[in-house]
Amino acid sequence: MGFLLFYKKKTKKFCIGRNNASINEQTTKESIHTMKQEHLQPVTVIAGVITVSTSRNQEKDTSGKSIQAILTEAKILIRHYAVVPDKIEAIRTELYQAIRTCNCVIINGGTGLTHDDCTIEAVSPLLEKRMDGFGELFRMKSYEEIGTSSMLSRAVAGTIQGKAIFCIPGSTAAVTLATKTLILPEIDHILSHANR
Repeated sequence: MGFLLFYKKKTKKFCIGRNNASINEQTTKESIHTMKQEHLQPVTVIAGVITVSTSRNQEKDTSGKSIQAILTEAKILIRHYAVVPDKIEAIRTELYQAIRTCNCVIINGGTGLTHDDCTIEAVSPLLEKRMDGFGELFRMKSYEEIGTSSMLSRAVAGTIQGKAIFCIPGSTAAVTLATKTLILPEIDHILSHANR
């Protein structure tokens, strides 16, 4: 007897069903919560924020500041912050610098399709494990806000040396969406799995 995971458009929620009969939504939430708790280990999240932009500096970096504000509100320590140009080597150098002291690095900007967008090209080859679901969920949530334009996002996430790395678009709306609704709810879970 297998379980099926399906998405209810009407309620915009995922449900689990068995033999074509959906299970009570409350029971499902409780089961998922219990499963998550079994996998969680005590972990201290230490964050790094990297903004990729040729035109912005730290003073003009509203997206980087938004990420930091959200993390600070969640009582997450931020130990690294930088703004780097859209250059593969600059992004990689800063990322390696960040993971020396951080176990969660959020890189914003440079994930689109223009000729100088190279964050994905810089980071993807370095990922030891990819979290494909992160990009898929980000685009799904973005679709609810901006429609089909969400397909232009190449958001990606994964791990390097047990550290969680997230590459997200650089708009303030995008960083807020990704940080609040995807990264914060799952970062303890991700780091627990990545360091087992």
